[in-house]
Amino acid sequence: MDNKKIAEMLEEIAEMLELDEEKDRHFEVRAYRKAALTIGSMQEDIRDLYKRKGERGLLELPGIGKGIAGSVIEFLENGRMSKYDDFKKRYPLDFKDLSNIQGLGAKRIYKLYRSLGVKDLSTLKAAVEKHEIRELEGFGARSEEELLRGIKRVESGKGRLLLGSALPEAETIISKIKRSGLVDAVELAGSARRMKETVGDLDILVISNKSKEVMDFVENMDEVSETVVKGPTKTTVMLKIGITCDVRVVKKESIGAALQYFIGNKDHNVKVRQIAIRKGYKLNEYGLFGSRGKRIAGRSEKEIYEKLGMQIMDPEMREDRGEVELSLEHKIPKLIQLEDMHGDLHVHTNHSDGSDTIEDMILEARSIGREYIGISDHSKSEYVAGGMDDKKFAKHFDEIDKISDKIDGIKVLKSAEIDILKDGGLDLQRKTLERMDYRLGAVHTNTKMGKDEMTKRIIKAFESGYVDILAHPTGRLIQKRDPIDVDLDRVLEAAKDNGVIMEIDSFPERLDLGDENVLKAKREYGLKFSIGSDAHSKAQLGFIRYGVGTAKRGWLRSDEVVNTYHIAKLMKLFKG
Repeated sequence: MDNKKIAEMLEEIAEMLELDEEKDRHFEVRAYRKAALTIGSMQEDIRDLYKRKGERGLLELPGIGKGIAGSVIEFLENGRMSKYDDFKKRYPLDFKDLSNIQGLGAKRIYKLYRSLGVKDLSTLKAAVEKHEIRELEGFGARSEEELLRGIKRVESGKGRLLLGSALPEAETIISKIKRSGLVDAVELAGSARRMKETVGDLDILVISNKSKEVMDFVENMDEVSETVVKGPTKTTVMLKIGITCDVRVVKKESIGAALQYFIGNKDHNVKVRQIAIRKGYKLNEYGLFGSRGKRIAGRSEKEIYEKLGMQIMDPEMREDRGEVELSLEHKIPKLIQLEDMHGDLHVHTNHSDGSDTIEDMILEARSIGREYIGISDHSKSEYVAGGMDDKKFAKHFDEIDKISDKIDGIKVLKSAEIDILKDGGLDLQRKTLERMDYRLGAVHTNTKMGKDEMTKRIIKAFESGYVDILAHPTGRLIQKRDPIDVDLDRVLEAAKDNGVIMEIDSFPERLDLGDENVLKAKREYGLKFSIGSDAHSKAQLGFIRYGVGTAKRGWLRSDEVVNTYHIAKLMKLFKG
C-alpha cells in the first residue's frame, strides 16, 4: 500500500510549510495535516481507489481538495511529488526521524539546521555529543539530555513498525496470496499475530502443493522491494514499508505445529517444549512426536496443547506471564473479543482536530455495528488540537443533540476529552461538565512535572467527581515520547477509590495503557477499563481492534471492559 508513504510526504510538506515566514500558512498547514491523517488511516489502498474512481474518488475523501489530489495523482502515476521535491531542495532535512524526537517541532529542527548543520539523526547525535546544542538560545543542557534520550528511543525503534502499520500490510499480503489460487490456507504468525505494539518482521504460513509458484508469486508482489532469500519452501522479502516478511510453505499435517512454533513468543515456546520433554515427547515446528518418532499431533494448535494436558490460549496471551501454568490448571480465562464491543467512548470530529463531521462519525459507527458512540472533542487548553471553551461546547452539544435526533439505530453520547490542568483542576466549567453523559480526563500539558506533583495532580482531578475515564493514562507515544513521570500505583489506587475507569487508547501510536500495565491494573486493583478508538476520522473507528488486542494481551474478559455493556447498563454505571 502507498498510503503510508503518501501520508508521510504530505505530513512533511506541512512541516516545511510551517517554516515559511513570508506569509501565514496556517490553513494550508492544517489542510496538509488533515489530508495526511485521512490517507494514512485509510484501510483501502489509495492506488486501488484511484484505479476505480480516478480523481473523483480522491476528492470524495474528507480534507482532499484539488491541489492535494493533484499531488497524490502525480505520485501514483510517476512515483514523485513535485511540491514535495521542491520543498526538499529548500529544506534538505529528515523531518520524519527528527520530528519523532520529543520536543523537536519544525521550527526547532530548522533552527538546528541553520545554526549547526543538523540534517538528520546522525548529525543531531554528533551535535549533542559535542555539547554544541546547549549553547543555542532556547535549548540548554537539559534540552541536550532530553534530545539524547529521544535519539536513543528513535534508534531503538529502527526496523520496527507500529502494529497499526504492520498488521494492515500483513492482511493485504495474505489477501493477495489467498486470491492467487495457489494455496489451500494462509495464516499469520509471529508478533503481529500476538498483537504486539511494534513488529520487527512478518511471518506468514501457507499450505500449498505448488510451492515454487507460491514463492514466485510472493517475490513479484507490489509490496516487495527486494528478495532477501528465496528457497523451495521459504522466501524472505524486504517490504517497501521497511520490514522483512517470511513466507513458509508447510504441510497440512504440520500447520498446527508450525503455528504454535512461529506465533511464539520464544519464552512461551521454551516452557511448552519443556512440558513435552517431561511427558516423553518431542515438539518442533513439524509436529508433536512420540518416543518412537511417530507424529501424534500437528494438524491444529488445540490438538498439540491438549496432548500435553494443557488448555489452549489466545495468541495474545503467549508472553510467558503465567499463562503456561494457568493452562496446565485449565484456568485460562475467556478473553474479550472484537465482536463484544458495543460502543466507542473516545471519538473526535472536525469540531476539534478530527477530519470528519459529527454526522459522518455517527453514521460510520452505526454502519460498523456500534450500538452507541461518544463524541469527545478536546477542551480549550489543547489549543493545538482546536480545543473548545465552554461557550463553544454549549453550541457543540446543541448540534450533537440536533443531529442525533434525526439518526436512528445508534445512541449518541455527549462527552469531551478534558484537560487536567497543572493544579489538578479541570479545563471546563461545572455547568459544561454536568451536561455530559460521561467525562474523559487527560494530561496533555505541563508533562515534565515531577513524579509526586504529577501524581497529586491526577488524583485531585479524580477526587473532583468529574472524571469518569482517564484517557491514555501514561501519555506515552510509542517510539516518540516517554510516559509522564507518575506513581502509577497511587493513581490506580485512587482510580479504585473514586470509581475511575482506565482507558486503553487504541490509537496505534498510543496503545495506552500498555498490556503490562493493563494486567497490573486488573490483577492488583480490580479496575474497569474502556477501549476507545481515539478516532480522528471515520476510517480510524476501526482502530478499536488494536485496543482489543492490547486488552487481550492484558488478559481482560469482556465484563471488565465497560463499552462491552449495552447502553442501559453503561448509563447506569455512569450515573452511579
